[in-house]
Amino acid sequence: MKNIQKIFILFFLFTLNQINFSQNPLFPIPLSERIANYDISVTLDTLEHKLVGREILHWKNTSTDKIYELRFHLYLNAFKNNRSTFMIESGGIHRGFGNKKNIWGWNKITSMKILDGEDLTNNIEFIQPDDTNSFDQSVIRVPLSKPLYPNEEIKLEIKFISKLPNIFARTGFSKDFYLIGQWFPKIGVYNSAEKLNAETGQWNCHQFHLNSEFFADFGDYNVDITLPDKFIVGATGLLEYEKLNDDGTKFLRYHAEDVIDFAWTAYPRYLSKEKEWEHVKVKVLLPPEHFMHADRYLESAVASLKYLDENVGKYPYPNLTIVDPPYTAMGSGGMEYPTFITGMSLWNLPSNFKLIEIVTVHEFAHNYFMGMLASNEFEEPWLDEGFTQYFETKIMDATYGEKKSFLDVWGYHFGDFEMTRSGYVGMKNPSISSNSPFSWQFPSGSYGVLTYNKTATWLTTLERMIGSDTMTEIMKTYFERWSFKHPTGKDFINIVNEVVSKNLGTKFGNNMDWFFDEVLYGSGVCDYKVERVRNKLTNNEEGFLNDSLLTKIDDKLENEKQNYNSEVVIHRVGDVKLPVEVLIHFNNGEEILEFWNGQERTKTFQYKNGSRIEWVKLDPKNKIILDVNIANNSYTVIPKTTVVNKYVVKFLFWIENTMLTFGMLF
Repeated sequence: MKNIQKIFILFFLFTLNQINFSQNPLFPIPLSERIANYDISVTLDTLEHKLVGREILHWKNTSTDKIYELRFHLYLNAFKNNRSTFMIESGGIHRGFGNKKNIWGWNKITSMKILDGEDLTNNIEFIQPDDTNSFDQSVIRVPLSKPLYPNEEIKLEIKFISKLPNIFARTGFSKDFYLIGQWFPKIGVYNSAEKLNAETGQWNCHQFHLNSEFFADFGDYNVDITLPDKFIVGATGLLEYEKLNDDGTKFLRYHAEDVIDFAWTAYPRYLSKEKEWEHVKVKVLLPPEHFMHADRYLESAVASLKYLDENVGKYPYPNLTIVDPPYTAMGSGGMEYPTFITGMSLWNLPSNFKLIEIVTVHEFAHNYFMGMLASNEFEEPWLDEGFTQYFETKIMDATYGEKKSFLDVWGYHFGDFEMTRSGYVGMKNPSISSNSPFSWQFPSGSYGVLTYNKTATWLTTLERMIGSDTMTEIMKTYFERWSFKHPTGKDFINIVNEVVSKNLGTKFGNNMDWFFDEVLYGSGVCDYKVERVRNKLTNNEEGFLNDSLLTKIDDKLENEKQNYNSEVVIHRVGDVKLPVEVLIHFNNGEEILEFWNGQERTKTFQYKNGSRIEWVKLDPKNKIILDVNIANNSYTVIPKTTVVNKYVVKFLFWIENTMLTFGMLF
């Protein structure tokens, strides 16, 4: 009997160890509140391209409110028909790729019930919180028969089927390649009345829009995957267990902690390569025809890890998986999930065109802003995409050179920040919108440039105004204080004000709110111009020497020192008001650096001395890089360039914009 008891106990402990990963946590102390926790079992049907799944959702009401309903995202329903909000906004095209084969995708919940309790399936109702489009079924509400009280937890069992579309908007399948994202019923984020400073709280559970991605609470994910054994799999988190089944399938178990999402890929042709950096194992999965690029992926990922570790904060996870999709599935490239990103390459892509590196750096940086800070990209996309673009340019320029980090071919070279800035300043109408609308509210065609390029440009302007050390302290403080807590834009601005005040006092006023009013919440453009420079020759005395009117003073002073009355006129052409420096150079080598607060439309500087002004340069240290036209920032009284030079510069400018347009497709 005792032996039977021992065997039973050993079997129980073994089973518990296989099922409950919390017995062997990645992080002894949770990094987040772990509000939304998922245990998912899913089987991939490669004939029908379907996922048949069951999830146990453990969700906790951490607010001070009583909650009477739950809301969920069903993201794949954005691809259910051509009249969903996503399809209407996109016109059926995403980043140049479309669902050409009209293979639709969808989520269907077949059962939802409180675990060991009430069946909620018939309570499910499709809603459209953002518009009145009844054909959109990407959000559901589920009323509860009794409220969920503060600090109370609910456990739901949800059975679902997910049909994958042909690769579109970075999810789906292409032949035997699968990139599986946005694939399971996912609970929204509840904002309490206290947090909203309102009488009642509300769910933050937006529909799936063209220009938005995902916002979710942190939690632990335990995901069991069954699929044909020929497939090689990569996923969020760590592979904990794998076994082959007798029916030609295999079983995989993944575990991730303190993440906001879970995505995975399956493909029988993957080759892999790994590299370790400190505590992080970086793995890249590539089709054989792209394996030549493995080192480029790994090196750029490690460069990102190092830079962000030094300048923002520690990457806590033990792994990072990079997926390089095959050519037929390029629509799944350039996407970010926690510890799991997709890159983009082409066969034999030359190393002097840094597409692979740029995409890798950008998508990994998302793991800080989308992943660990987890700001709301639906409502404040600049906090994720803009910050990510800013750090992409910082990492690329630091790693590959400021002038070569985008392209270096045939004597032409462009840096990543150069290209980012030129995308904004080359915009046809940069004043069409501010940076601050919800992601789907931007005027058509403006979201990408204003959210990515403009934000990165004004963040660089801020850095150059306050100094790189102060900017680094801001970013480190922001990450340390707000990681795993869903910060808002106001939270970031408060950090800026705090650190700038501590380091620089009142150099820029009592706070930096005025800066954000101009560049973030305002729609104006920044453009300063040297309007004119004048030098007027004058003598110390004028007129006649005596009353007889016989001798003019001018005749007597031919050998005496002459003076000049000189003036510089600066115009603020744009509406954005930023302080600017003005460097004035005289013909005797003397230079004067003036400071103008930029508030008026015009500023005049006047001088009277024995030297004349030769040239003037606005913003000589290129701090105000947000200025949309730096060509009018200088003026010389002795032109040193020819008309031909002028048009060559214009030609190169348009070359830059053409290259940027090509790059933005990815």
